[in-house]
Amino acid sequence: MILGCAGHELADDERRLFADAQPLGFILFARNVRDPAQLRRLTTMLRDAVGRADAPILVDQEGGRVQRLRPPHWRAAPPAAAFGRLHAVAPSAALEATRLNHRLIGLEALRVGFDTVCAPVGDVPVEGAHDVIGDRAFARDPSAVAALAAAAIEGLADVGVTAVMKHLPGHGRAGADSHLEMPRVEAGRTELLAHDGVPFRALRHAAPWAMTAHVLYPALDPSRPGTVSPAVLRFIREDLGFDGVLLSDDLAMKALGGPPGQRVADSLAAGCDVALYCAGDIETNRAILGTAPRLAAAAAERLRRAAATRCRVAPDPVRWQGRLDGLLGGLTP
Repeated sequence: MILGCAGHELADDERRLFADAQPLGFILFARNVRDPAQLRRLTTMLRDAVGRADAPILVDQEGGRVQRLRPPHWRAAPPAAAFGRLHAVAPSAALEATRLNHRLIGLEALRVGFDTVCAPVGDVPVEGAHDVIGDRAFARDPSAVAALAAAAIEGLADVGVTAVMKHLPGHGRAGADSHLEMPRVEAGRTELLAHDGVPFRALRHAAPWAMTAHVLYPALDPSRPGTVSPAVLRFIREDLGFDGVLLSDDLAMKALGGPPGQRVADSLAAGCDVALYCAGDIETNRAILGTAPRLAAAAAERLRRAAATRCRVAPDPVRWQGRLDGLLGGLTP
């Protein structure tokens, strides 16, 4: 389990629960963020609670609309689409800019205790799709998305941060927001492989973690959405070839039905390595943790391999930001 917590500090009952139940790690949201000093204390308290300095702590920090670390304490990073616009006219500059941007994202996250960033988005939008993805995606060309997502993963790894690629096997053509309702993607298996899944297949060995989509794919499974469908997760593992850590999207989202514990059980039974529940309510966390199984051996090995992909370059954020600004030129967030 990766779980949320309620506020800016770790309450005593949360600390006791986490110490006893030992979730794999945590995810934090805007409700948990006040300033860098407070956030560093909170991430330290979470790892102290479980007694593991390497417990993963995740944050959604894509840039643009989706970033939990915001001004005035953190920079306003551009949305992914800004790098796609640059790629259309200057591909090499766009790749360099994407890598620099994600080094900066990773460095800011690392300084306050995050070691895992839920980015990049590898989805490929199509005309008429819901804008829940929109400018969170790099481009509408699958090959451009693959190249830019690879640069993002590399940039995060450069500063010692693990990337979580989103949302397999593809959310880009969905006509609804899975935070609110169940989307459908009517593409057939061939089209999913030839278009939506191209970035995910291209990065099947490069992405250390990836996140599933709460989307119904009738061509793969007519009744169960991706996160809880063994057929869809086999498609991810076998057809797309992804062999890293497979994380569910937030199981508290309204696209899914049933009680929280059942959602967790269904996602793990379908083939997710780790279940994500972000709401931060202690009673829900307690109920989930009371039934969640121990980490499977195969999942533990994937986590070990993912951690080994991190490397470190000497941080130089002022130079990186200056170079990024020059590459982006007149493009604005």
